[in-house]
Amino acid sequence: MLVSIFLAIALLQGVPMAVKSQEIIDPIDRVVSAGLMNKDASGNFNAEGLVSRADLAMILVKTFGLERRKTAQKPDMELPDVPKSYWAYSAIQTVLKTGTMSGYRDGMFFPNQRVSRAEALAIFAQAYGVFQFPEPSISEILAKYPDAGDIPSWARKSLATALYEGFVNVDIATNKINPLKPMTRWDIAYALSKYLERQVRPTSLPVPDEQPPDRGVGR
Repeated sequence: MLVSIFLAIALLQGVPMAVKSQEIIDPIDRVVSAGLMNKDASGNFNAEGLVSRADLAMILVKTFGLERRKTAQKPDMELPDVPKSYWAYSAIQTVLKTGTMSGYRDGMFFPNQRVSRAEALAIFAQAYGVFQFPEPSISEILAKYPDAGDIPSWARKSLATALYEGFVNVDIATNKINPLKPMTRWDIAYALSKYLERQVRPTSLPVPDEQPPDRGVGR
């Protein structure tokens, strides 16, 4: 009888620990704690703020350590619209030299230009490593989303990877990807949080049972 009582007490004492271990961490808190994004001086995250190309470059370098890649050691490129004094100069040079992001005509980068969800999530997947899905698998993954037809053709494989890995905050009510909407700070925080969660608990996301194909370069 005493053994049963002690066992019951031990189990009851273990309940709070079990609940705590499964506590959901707010994505914003997770990425801020990891140093991947910041709040302003007033402590506001500005979740609805839009992500620029410069913002994305900085986030990608911090998240994936792109500066450590061999190609990042190449000489800097001439960018008419990104002087060395620009706050994200180093990060922009790194994403260009590693091929993670691309420039535009006349060597321009357009650092202040806002990015769409399709562009940002596709680039995020390319930095992560795009799964080399065959076209039928890509079509099968994307077929679940009613607005998949809005995804630019060059982003299909990359977005299939992002969706497969759970990095995309799909609209719960409509199951839409909203690929053409501007990327917000909340959107990228969600992707980053899921990425960080995947590093700690690689089996925690609801991905298919079969092994994904090898990761390779994007478009």
